[in-house]
Amino acid sequence: MISVTGKKWVEKKININSVEKIKQDYNFSETLSKLLITRNFSQSEIYTIDNRLDLKNIFLKNQDFIDGVKLIINSINNKEIVCIVGDYDVDGSVATSFFVRLFTSINQPFFFYIPDRVNDGYGVSIKLFEKLIIKKPSLVIMVDCGSTSNEAINFLNKKKIKSLVIDHHEINKPFPKANVIINPKKNNGYKDYDYFCATTLTFFLIDLLIKHINCKFKINSYLLHVLLATVCDVMPLRNFNRLISINALKNTDINKIKFLKEIFQLNKKRNKINIDDLGFLIGPILNAGGRLGKSNYATELLSTDNQLLLNKRTKQLIKLNNQRKKIEEEIINKINFSKIEKENHNIIIYYHPNINEGLIGIIAARLKDYFNKTSIVITSSGNLLKGSARSNINYNIGHVIKKTLDKGIILNGGGHNMAAGFSLKKDKLKLFESFLNKDFSSKKKSDKNFFTYDSEILFSAINKEFYNNIKKIEPFGEGNPHPTFLFKNLKVIKVNILKKKHILSILKFKNGNSINSMAFNSLNTKVGEHLLNYKRNISVIAQIKENFWNNKNSLQLIIKDIFI
Repeated sequence: MISVTGKKWVEKKININSVEKIKQDYNFSETLSKLLITRNFSQSEIYTIDNRLDLKNIFLKNQDFIDGVKLIINSINNKEIVCIVGDYDVDGSVATSFFVRLFTSINQPFFFYIPDRVNDGYGVSIKLFEKLIIKKPSLVIMVDCGSTSNEAINFLNKKKIKSLVIDHHEINKPFPKANVIINPKKNNGYKDYDYFCATTLTFFLIDLLIKHINCKFKINSYLLHVLLATVCDVMPLRNFNRLISINALKNTDINKIKFLKEIFQLNKKRNKINIDDLGFLIGPILNAGGRLGKSNYATELLSTDNQLLLNKRTKQLIKLNNQRKKIEEEIINKINFSKIEKENHNIIIYYHPNINEGLIGIIAARLKDYFNKTSIVITSSGNLLKGSARSNINYNIGHVIKKTLDKGIILNGGGHNMAAGFSLKKDKLKLFESFLNKDFSSKKKSDKNFFTYDSEILFSAINKEFYNNIKKIEPFGEGNPHPTFLFKNLKVIKVNILKKKHILSILKFKNGNSINSMAFNSLNTKVGEHLLNYKRNISVIAQIKENFWNNKNSLQLIIKDIFI
């Protein structure tokens, strides 16, 4: 079935015998058993259903981690100045804050720096290090960056400054000549954990480190921070990340995490946190500083227990995020979607010289969602161009951007499966576009536009028992998406626009029953267009979620796509 957004939807295939085995072995319901089968849950993941959690450090014997610990301990013992450089997104900010808290607790000489998106660009460079070495660090720790920074790290080596890279982005040989590189993409000793973000790697490294030093810093108290970075960096919530997620959500008292308490209070939110809060509320607020010229704000917020600074930085970041939203909508409203669709058949490549650099990633994500295609937004930055890309799981954009770097098409860049950033010279734009379109065309067409839903269900299935079975495989996110179902022959009987971007509707089934539905961020999308204007029956791909309103909770549909 082809939807109004151009997606091809098919029902997931299920082996009935496998479902029956799960039911018998674990005494699970048929609904739950089917969901476990379609998601290929391993036995260890199935154990987490009953909260059988074994959260241990899996890098005890990994040589990179051992060497990383030795490198840091040497600097601690010699009271050397340590410089931490983190990326300007949530992952980089959280990982940096871990080192800030650690070094503060032991009175270690250090300073941190979060590069400015406009002035410094992505990652590290010779220009950046020329500025930082004035403070005379003996060790530079790079978190969430550094994997492609061969020249910059060679510069440190010439200055006899040690370096440690903790990163998860694409890396190819020859590796940078850092003293130690911790990156699962190296595929030596931890290739089974290449779904970790930089914060998770930092968490395990510090966990090993504090066993060797006298330290008051308790890294295990910061599991929710790890989950926050994991969610915001769109890492899969599977395998070990699932253990982290469940532990973090189950055992975290939000009132004891000062920055979260501050954000929740200022946003008048309840004192219970979930995955959506991390991805859609807290993440954008923390990222706002990096997008709008205050890259250090998030790390400062995450690193402090000072109430005055907590309140100040939180208010500033919320204000910046509101500015970001306003600017973003102004940009979106000026985009000619019809023209873009006509001019881009494979990949959406949108160039506009005047887009704020900090927002090109968000705009790329909006275009990806609208067109259901890998989308790249490029803007001018001085004498160069800067771009940000967003893709789906079927096209590894980080790998492709790394190929353009290796071929000398771009000046620098990096990323992972679903997101990447880069810079290039203006005269290389056409070559860049040509390369990506050819690369995309070389992939199997069947891999590009293929989406699945769990099953078709009737109105009678929408009840609390069914929903409670769904909840047992939470948390939902990348790698473990919220179960999605097909509902046929529904009539749109009432529609309201909320906050100028969401569409609330009442859908009526053939048996006469009705249900509330929400299509988030659907205004000015193809889904929104059909909800607002369509008079005949429709079918929807939707999720079932709880809605809390006026001290009452009810089940509602979250519409993801439409068939006519």
